[in-house]
Amino acid sequence: MIRFYTDDVEMPVFNEPRAIKWIRNVAADYNYSVGDIAYIFCSDQRILEVNRQFLGHDYFTDIITFDYSTPNRIAGDIYISLDTVRSNAVEFAKTNVNNSSEDPFLRELHRILIHGVLHLTGQGDKTPETRAEMTHKEDLALAKLE
Repeated sequence: MIRFYTDDVEMPVFNEPRAIKWIRNVAADYNYSVGDIAYIFCSDQRILEVNRQFLGHDYFTDIITFDYSTPNRIAGDIYISLDTVRSNAVEFAKTNVNNSSEDPFLRELHRILIHGVLHLTGQGDKTPETRAEMTHKEDLALAKLE
C-alpha cells in the first residue's frame, strides 16, 4: 500500500491515485512489486532533524529514503522536504531545465516521488556516474506519467 502523510506541512495538491498507479508501474519496470511505502512530506527543518537523528548527517536534503524492501518487493519510508522541492522547482524553472508545460512544483514533486522509488530498487546517486544514471531513470519514469 502506498500512503501519503504530512509532518509539519500541508499536504501538497496532486493526483494521488494517478501517482500510485505510476509508482507501481515504474516499480514493475524494474521487476519489483510494491509493498508498504509511506511518503512523509515535511519541512526543511524536519528533514534536517531526521537526517541528524537517523543518519548522523548535519545538512538539509530533499529526500531521505529508509529501505525496508525484500527481494522483488519494495517497501520503505520516504521523507520529502516540500521546502526543498519548492526551491528546486523555482531554480529549475529559471534555468528551464525541464521543457514541460507541467507546473514546475508538480513536476519536481513527481521527480522526487520517483527518486525515492528508484532508491528502493537499488539505484544509488552518490557518484557523478550514478547521479547521471538516476537522472536518466527519473526522466524515463516522468515520461511514463499518465
